[in-house]
Amino acid sequence: MIKAGIIGSTGYAGQEIVRILLGHKDVEIVWYGSRSFIDKKYYEVFGNMFQIVDATCLGENMDELAEKVDVIFTATPQGLCSSLVNEDILSKVKIIDLSADFRIKDVATYEKWYKIEHKSPEFIDEAVYGLCEINRDKVKGCRLLANPGCYTTCSILSLYPLVKEKLIDPNTIIVDAKSGTSGAGRGAKIPNLFCEVNESIKAYGVTTHRHTPEIEEQLGYAYGSPIMINFTPHLVPMNRGILVTAYASLKEKVDYDTVRAAYDKYYANERFVRVLDKDVCPETRWVEGSNYVDVNFKIDERTGRIIAMGALDNLVKGAAGQAVQNMNIMFGLPEEEGLLMAPVFP
Repeated sequence: MIKAGIIGSTGYAGQEIVRILLGHKDVEIVWYGSRSFIDKKYYEVFGNMFQIVDATCLGENMDELAEKVDVIFTATPQGLCSSLVNEDILSKVKIIDLSADFRIKDVATYEKWYKIEHKSPEFIDEAVYGLCEINRDKVKGCRLLANPGCYTTCSILSLYPLVKEKLIDPNTIIVDAKSGTSGAGRGAKIPNLFCEVNESIKAYGVTTHRHTPEIEEQLGYAYGSPIMINFTPHLVPMNRGILVTAYASLKEKVDYDTVRAAYDKYYANERFVRVLDKDVCPETRWVEGSNYVDVNFKIDERTGRIIAMGALDNLVKGAAGQAVQNMNIMFGLPEEEGLLMAPVFP
């Protein structure tokens, strides 16, 4: 039985890790970490856990935690994990970090976009970027895993076959993305209040969103050289979900079958990537509560461009589900263990 600890268990992503691991036959949660709710019962923070989780919330002492568990999930804001991790801890336990601290390989790029100093740059090269479908072999056996962002996961998986097979000019990529409000976390913020969000949609982080360099870096690895994209996120009045609509110029005239073959080449055997039938567009309602990401594409012959589309649940495949999927790979378990919940509808 794998013993797990969760730092940040009282945030949205942390609670989702708890929900998933409660149904995982090979894992026991022994530490419910929280900064804001120390000594409170977990079910007092999340009423859905009443008579399910009776544990008391503990603090963020990673040194103590490393002595008690096999894996630590850090579902925390940027900067915390990098300030806590050290060689002694990594020699005892595996860490799956859901923040951006170890996603970007260039320290200067991280510090520029996140506006904070990186506290442990010596571990960046070792950290594995945990997009399972692309880096599965590197995930196996790693000590420190950088769990990808929600926008990033959806954007990269929607575009990866096109970039990898060089079917598009990658410097023409425009990513239009939309997210539910849970993507902003559980903390109280005026822009996320009901009256501020309901009956409205807005772009934010225009030209400055912090997932931009993460998408560029990973797609650049796939293409074989650096690329630059436009990425614009939008906030929509729903709880969960990411919808990506990405545009790019085709390098040459290709037909549907050629592009479909590229998607099938990379995703036909992937348990959690569903390439939809022709002309079916991804929708967030068909992936909600699940670890699936639905992708598809449409060729615009008139303009010579392709529209790649993707949808996922930002708290599951975009965060907690992907973290558990990575944990399964790291410990040699079946990749889908604990993650076969069907999407919830309505």
